[in-house]
Amino acid sequence: MTRHDALTAILNDLQAELEKQGLWSTQPPAPSAFESQTPFFADTMNFSEWLQWVFVARFRAMMDAGAPLPGSCDVAPMAEEALKEMQQDVSEIINLLKAFDDHF
Repeated sequence: MTRHDALTAILNDLQAELEKQGLWSTQPPAPSAFESQTPFFADTMNFSEWLQWVFVARFRAMMDAGAPLPGSCDVAPMAEEALKEMQQDVSEIINLLKAFDDHF
């Protein structure tokens, strides 16, 4: 399995887990939410929105275009912090993000 295939599989699993948890939306945030200059768009989106509309979308777009991937990815620690107040068990989301990070 290539790195691209592995990352795509993790993104697919992440999307499935977000859907299972009720954290995947069919409606994007307002266009102005994407203009944020704050890391993780924390001032305009909650973390699960950022995962869906920024993280997953951008990585899929980069891989589809054959664009170079970043030299590192360290999103799992932010996920642990941002999702710690969630009522449901988000451990699988964090595990998938750790696996994604490990490919960099």
